Order: sequence, then C-alpha cells, then structure tokens
Amino acid sequence: MKELANTDFKEEFGVNAIYSLTPFSLLDYQDFTSCIVWFAGCNMKCSFCYNPEIVHGKGVYSYHYILDFLATRKGLLDGVVFSGGECTLHKGLPIFAREIKKRGFTIKLDSNGLKPDVIKALIEEKLVDFIALDFKSLPADFYKITKSKSFQKFEQTLDLLLSLKFNFEVRTTIHSELIRKDDLITMIQFLERKGYSSNYYLQPYRNNVETISPLPNSSISEELREVSSTEFPIIWRD
Repeated sequence: MKELANTDFKEEFGVNAIYSLTPFSLLDYQDFTSCIVWFAGCNMKCSFCYNPEIVHGKGVYSYHYILDFLATRKGLLDGVVFSGGECTLHKGLPIFAREIKKRGFTIKLDSNGLKPDVIKALIEEKLVDFIALDFKSLPADFYKITKSKSFQKFEQTLDLLLSLKFNFEVRTTIHSELIRKDDLITMIQFLERKGYSSNYYLQPYRNNVETISPLPNSSISEELREVSSTEFPIIWRD
C-alpha cells in the first residue's frame, strides 16, 4: 500500500465507506463473475428501498480491506460492482476505482444518477465499464418516491450517458401503488424522446421485506406487464 500512502487522497481513501461485501455473484453483472461492494449512505430515501440498514448505516470496511480481498480473488472474479447506498457520494471513489482497475478487474456502477460530475469524471478516466442507472420516476412524483428534488441531476446523467454512447442500462423498481400503468407509459415515452435504445429493466417490488417506509403489498397486473415500447426492449426481472 506504499503507493496509496503517497496520494493526496490518503485521508478520504482511509475512511470506512463500505457497509458490506458480497464476495460472489453471477447475477449482478451480466456475463461476469463479480463481487458486490455495498457503499454506506445515500442521497435518496426511496420508500421501497430494500437496504435501509445501508442507507442509514455507517461504513464498516475500508477500501484497503476490499483491495486485500480482491488480491485473493484474481483469476476467480472478473468484475466488481459498486452498489449501495450510493457510491458516488464518497470522495475516495476515483482512487479506489483506479486501484481496482490496476488489478485487472472490470467495474460496474449502480447509481441513482444524482452526481453527474462524478460519473463524467469516472468515465473520462476509463474507471468504469458499465452503469446501471436507476430511473425512479418522472418529476411529478420524484420527491414523493425518493425524498429528493434532484430529478434534473438524474436527467443530466442520462443525457451524459446517451451523448457519450456509454454502455449502460436503465432500470425501475415498480410498486403498483407508486407507479401505475399510465405512469410507466409516460416514463417509457420520456426515454423514447431522449433516444434511449437499450434494454429497459423493470423490477417488481418484493412484498414482505423491510423497506425504508412501510408500504402495502404490491400486485403487478398482466396489463402492466404488457406495456411495451417500439424503441427498446422492456424486460421484467422477477
């Protein structure tokens, strides 16, 4: 770790930013074996969030701990997923990503898109290979669902990824009481107008799990599942 000790980011890099680590996954980074690094804290408080302990929690593990773990997984893992929480909140993220890339791993970033400048810098330095962008809702319901007023920041990130032709996907968690058929159609039309053409993934809310806010059970109707687009595939991740 001598190289890290000489960096200007020493203080930020030493902070425990990571809540937990999933050592192996075949599902979270398509076509890659990966581990998942769960970053503590978030700039949203989505009512349907399954990770309230991460959003409200503190970091437990340091970046050094994760790098030591990755040293034992060379040849066994292809990639690292940054998830959370929201990883782009953490100042030491760029140097952490640099160290991971030096070790030969690819990086997928899960993000709500509220830090477009951070995402732009990561892409320009080739520190991220794929991004999963969470599309929570359109402006009318954005605050109700996320407790954030920053839809414009999300839109800036979407525009950035489209303009750069970067490799990314858009995904939305669907609770039947929060996003109805007309809402989903309007969200699809928004993406169509933007020129989005990759897969749009819809994730049904899972009932009977702890979330940030208590919610009634969700029921995804066949009518909702039949909503489609002429511009891109819509794929349900059940």
